[in-house]
Amino acid sequence: MQITMLKAKLHRATVTRSELGYEGSCAIDGTILDLSGIREYEQIQIYNINNGARFTTYAIRAENGSGVFSVNGAAARLACPGDLIIVCAYTILDPQEADQHQPTLVYFNEKNEVIRSASSIPVQMD
Repeated sequence: MQITMLKAKLHRATVTRSELGYEGSCAIDGTILDLSGIREYEQIQIYNINNGARFTTYAIRAENGSGVFSVNGAAARLACPGDLIIVCAYTILDPQEADQHQPTLVYFNEKNEVIRSASSIPVQMD
């Protein structure tokens, strides 16, 4: 048996560009890719907080330190500059690996600056 687990999450990033005429993908600041462990050309899921759109694409590397999150190609119809998004990558693990697995979670401010990273989501009891 294998289990699909969250590998990395980029939480509340701001879309900086949407390029309809581009071939496809999502360009992400290379420094952020390195921090999160998301590889160039890796499949990612994008969840648009503003409009509820959810779609699959792949990551490409943008300039290090640029803060870029550019949604390209057909996906540009699903996210506009200024939209807040969550970007997730998943991995497939056997149960023993899954027991030890911890995702990389990266959180952003409105300027796409990393404000913190973690390996677990705190449970809120309200």
